[in-house]
Order: sequence, then C-alpha cells, then structure tokens
Amino acid sequence: MSAEHGLQFCEPPIFERGAPGRSGASLPALDVPRVEPRTRLGSLARRAAAALPEVSEPEAFRHFLRLSQANFAIDSQMYPLGSCTMKYNPKVNEWAARLGPFARAHPLAPDALVQGCLEVMWRLGRALCEIAGLGHCCLQPAAGAQGELTGLMMMRAWQRARGRAPRQVLIPESAHGTNPASCSLCGLGAVRLPKTDDGLVHPGDVAAAAREAGDDLCGLMLTNPNTLGLFESHVCEIARIVHAAGGLVYADGANQNAIMGRVRPGEIGVDLLHLNLHKTFSTPHGGGGPGAGPILFTDELAPFQPVPVVVRTEHGYRLDAARPQSIGRVRAFQGNFGIVLRAYAYVRELGGQGLADASTLAVLNARYLWSRLREHFPVASEQPCMHEVVLSDERLEAETGVKTLDVAKRLLDYGFHAPTIYFPLVVKGALMIEPTETETKQTLDEFAAALLAILEEAHRSPDRVKGAPQLTRVSRLDEAGAARKPRLRWTAQRPAG
Repeated sequence: MSAEHGLQFCEPPIFERGAPGRSGASLPALDVPRVEPRTRLGSLARRAAAALPEVSEPEAFRHFLRLSQANFAIDSQMYPLGSCTMKYNPKVNEWAARLGPFARAHPLAPDALVQGCLEVMWRLGRALCEIAGLGHCCLQPAAGAQGELTGLMMMRAWQRARGRAPRQVLIPESAHGTNPASCSLCGLGAVRLPKTDDGLVHPGDVAAAAREAGDDLCGLMLTNPNTLGLFESHVCEIARIVHAAGGLVYADGANQNAIMGRVRPGEIGVDLLHLNLHKTFSTPHGGGGPGAGPILFTDELAPFQPVPVVVRTEHGYRLDAARPQSIGRVRAFQGNFGIVLRAYAYVRELGGQGLADASTLAVLNARYLWSRLREHFPVASEQPCMHEVVLSDERLEAETGVKTLDVAKRLLDYGFHAPTIYFPLVVKGALMIEPTETETKQTLDEFAAALLAILEEAHRSPDRVKGAPQLTRVSRLDEAGAARKPRLRWTAQRPAG
C-alpha cells in the first residue's frame, strides 16, 4: 500500500504477480497424442514459452477489479465532458442489447433468418426520421465523423448528378473540429467563417462567403447548437441563402440532445444531418468506440445513400442494394448493431414526450451551472447557453498563474472527472462542461462548489492547484511524453531512456 496516497493499492502489472506453475483454470488430462509444436509449425514455432502471467483466479479477479476502482467512470460520479455527452446509460438498454437472438445473430445470415434485426433497424430509422424531420435514414456510419464523411459524399454525388463539381464548403469556427477533416477526406475545401462577437453565424457573413465562392459552393456545415453551446437562431435565413447559391446545408447533429423533441432540423432548412446514437440516445462510448452516427437526409438525396438499404415489403424486411446512384457501402455489414439496439430501447422507453423532456432537462442543467459560475469564470458568451456551458481561464491565469489544465487535474481530487478542456479553440483556456439531463441539482451544486473551492485555492495557494492531483492513484503524468514515446509492451526491466 502507498502511504502517500492513503489506503490504496499500488497495483503492479499483472506480469509481476503470480508464480511459475500457478493457474486459475482446471483442465482435464490430455486425451489425445501430444504433438510437439515444431512438428506442426516448423520454423514458426516458439523457441521459448510465451512470457504470460501465471496467476490464480483470485489474483486475476482482484487485479482487474482494482484497476476498475482506479477509474473515473459515469457509473461512479459525474462525468461532465462537454461535446462528448457522457450521460448515464440506462441498464435496461444493456439488457436489450444482450438478448440472445440479437447477440448471436450473424452479420452474414440471410434476410429470412434475421427478420427481427432488420425490423429493429427499420423502426429505429423511422423514429430518427420523425425526430429529425427528414425522410430517410442510413444506420451504417460507425461514428459522427463517419456520418459527416458519408453526408459530404452524398452532397458531392448530388452535385455531380446535376452536372456540377463544386468544392468549397463553408464551416464556421464554432462548428465541430472534425468538419474540416471530413471535407479534406472527401476532396473538398473548407472555407472558414470567423467567430463573431455573439458566437453565432450571421446571414450577412454567409451571403458574402457564398458570393465569393460563386459556382464553387458545394454547401455549408453547421453545428447547431454550436460548440459554444448556443443555438444558431439565424439558421432558416442561412439555409435560404445557401440553397439559393446552389448548395446544400449539412447539420452536425452531435448536439441534438439540446433540441431533440423541440426542433426538427429538416423543418428549418437542413438537407442532411447525422445523429450520434452513442451520445444523444444514451449507449456507452469512449476509448475509441463503440459508436454509431446514422445519417438522415431529404427525398432528393435518397438515391445517393449508402447500400444496402433496409426496406419493408408485404413479405417482411429485406436488404436492398439495387441503387445505381449510391455512393456505395461505408461500413462493414450494417454498422454497429448493438448500439442500434440500445438506441431503439432508449427511444421506445422515453417516447416522444420523454425525449423532449430529456432535452429540456439537459438545457436546464447547463443553464443552472452557467448561472452559478458566470460571476466567477468568464463565459464564452453572455447569451444563455443550451446544453453545455463554456468557461475561460483568462482571468484566473492572469491573477494566479493557474491554468485550465491545473483546474481540471484538481477536480480529480474533489471526486469529479474533468470537463473537456481547451475546446473550442476559439475560447482561451476553455472549460467545456456538459452536465446532461441525467444529473441532479444536488450533484450540480457539489460540482459548482468544487470549482469555486478550486478558484479560492488558486488565489490562496496556487502551487497546490498546479501540483494536482494529490489524492489519485497516480499523480500528474507526462501525457505529451506518453503520446510521443509510448511504451506498449511490458518488460522485466524498464528500457533506458
């Protein structure tokens, strides 16, 4: 145990536990003739046994349990990552995704043997269309960024079908950072619309950029609500301008949890939209997945959607690949079906009014924190936020030398995971907090109290904050060094350097 960190185990790598010959499994005696590996594998056979840990069952179980207890997780405390929407995931959704017939379904099974799976996909697609106010849905994209790429490919195919090949896409600085990268992958150019004083995109700026692009305007990518947590109130006029210039309006729907059930993007001029099932519609995510970013679109864009398409007939459901103008497949099989199941359970459990109530609570919680903290931290905008509040360290750093990273690390000592930091880039030292609809007022008060206590500490004892965290299993790590020179393989002796 570590005296420095209190009554906590300093858990070594599992390779440093156990002893030769120790095992956690009970296997029967070999009942077939033994064959030496070299006989079967030749030069590919190992010359020495693999250096695998030899541990008992209690050792293995305790090792991984202790590692789990060292984690900050949504099941143990508030996890206020802005933009990422780390809200609590109802466990009934996990139960639904683990139902045997769904969990055991093979992705190459013929349509006749997976009618239940196809029906769930079709029904979720129709529900998402109703929520978005758009006519069609493709569930293939495995993440929001892949949904963006799919949407841009469809935009480009639509333009080419009209005999055009425009390349410029307008992207506000308040949009998600993946938008320009998706354009680049699609062979399109991103045209930046600078951040305005009020944080919103204004029709005049869009009109000027559209005139400058001329016939090379492909469309606009708009995040709404944007990364400053603000609703783009001029979206209808902006969509009219883009459409008149021959472009399409793509909406990044990663923040749909702020307007779900309240605003239907298809009714305010949006042509394409992706939704993050792994954010807005619960389901766990992080660590690279799993995720799902279905794309929704108008009738005009339907011929270009990825194939195959789930269709309902009088004989049941089937996958239809006969779409000659399709951009093709964008994902193996039909996407992340387990995430689709979880999202379907979430939608059916809440219903239309429940989804609208979830958005209302998400906005209420964020505005409550905005009102509690705005007198102590500069806010990104004086306009009331939607689902997330963005603060700045500008005043704090000038007065104490304490920065956003220090505040984030100190929050760990108070039992809270840090919010998203240094994003959006247009806000100096940003702290982006998204409480989601699943947190109570009591938890929000505790979180606000922790931030205010850290603010007081920064003025009274700034070095204590700069040296945080003090109470976690490990202290502050060299994250830049770990990223640039990762050590991914355990060795008995640490290599030099």
